[in-house]
Amino acid sequence: MIDSQLPYEIWIEEALRGVVRRALEYTAAHSLPGEHHFYVTFVTGFEGVVVPPPLKAKYPNEMTIVLQHQFWDLIVGEDAFSVTLKFHGKPSELYIPFSAITAFGDPSVNFGLQLHAGGEEAILAARAAASDGEDAAESADDQPGDQEPDASPKPGSDSGQVIALDTFRKK
Repeated sequence: MIDSQLPYEIWIEEALRGVVRRALEYTAAHSLPGEHHFYVTFVTGFEGVVVPPPLKAKYPNEMTIVLQHQFWDLIVGEDAFSVTLKFHGKPSELYIPFSAITAFGDPSVNFGLQLHAGGEEAILAARAAASDGEDAAESADDQPGDQEPDASPKPGSDSGQVIALDTFRKK
């Protein structure tokens, strides 16, 4: 990887969050046109996120919300948005900083973004971890032995899961 003194990754992340903000601003002003709808995934424990305690207990790490037909009071600010959704028939207000968002998608047009929760700090940490991984891989190559590391996730590990948005699309 080429090391740059210009923070391109950070600028790209900021620009992508701007796309999310603009999509939500448009929706707040005009509602969702046609078949458009949004999936927004965010870190529930991220600083500034406000979700009702029962939802926080049910989704302690990450949560995905859908903005489609039944959402109210969408208010978009510079750094966060709030929206009211119904969970089990009860209205619940959510407050989500844009820096807490890890994914945004509009499956009606096959559009999706993957983001780093935390923005600049997360990107720098991921860059450092990748750099450490490269150093570790280089030093591992110098070690004798022909065993391949086991890359499969261990049972019970939090290995993360990617779900295709097409899974939720009507057929």
